[in-house]
Amino acid sequence: MNKTPVLLALLTLTGALVSTVPDASAQGRVRGRGVAHSAEGGRFAATRAAGHGERGAYARGRNVYSDGQGNVDGRSRAYAIGADGGTAQRQGSFYRNADGSAGRQASASVHGADGGSAQRQDSAYRNADGSAGRQRSASVNGANGGTANTSGNITRDADGNVDGSRSTSATGRNGNSYNGSTTLDNGVVTHSHSCTNAAGDVIACRN
Repeated sequence: MNKTPVLLALLTLTGALVSTVPDASAQGRVRGRGVAHSAEGGRFAATRAAGHGERGAYARGRNVYSDGQGNVDGRSRAYAIGADGGTAQRQGSFYRNADGSAGRQASASVHGADGGSAQRQDSAYRNADGSAGRQRSASVNGANGGTANTSGNITRDADGNVDGSRSTSATGRNGNSYNGSTTLDNGVVTHSHSCTNAAGDVIACRN
């Protein structure tokens, strides 16, 4: 698919939005949408939005391409800043093919004005033969020193067999920590965990 004409349309749309986004001394919102078609039957659509007010400012956009043969892909992104200086952003993409395969991925993060932060990532896929999988992870860093992390994945093969695992760890601001893991293997779930204090000694985990 020749994307040159649709990319030119995107640049035109983006330029129009940039020229009308309110500055720091104004309040308001602006939105725009553009659609273009290629000679091969493809289609491109873009949307943009931005705004500013007493609570902060934001900007977001989304692009979607299709080739006219059943294949589609796209991506999106957004960013926001609060009046207190905190920020948040996210981005994602996806695809869907004519053979039935598909996938997506996304990530997001937040940074608080007080120093705390959080992030997450997520991705998934499906193949034409029916196999599929997913992965997820997240982390948090508290403004007072506590942290938490988790990650996991799960897969299914073309015959329907499912396997997966997940691990989680957390540390409180007092130094106590938790570590746990869970696995799924041929339908059997196994879990283990342990807790330690700031000195590294094993302690009882809270229920």
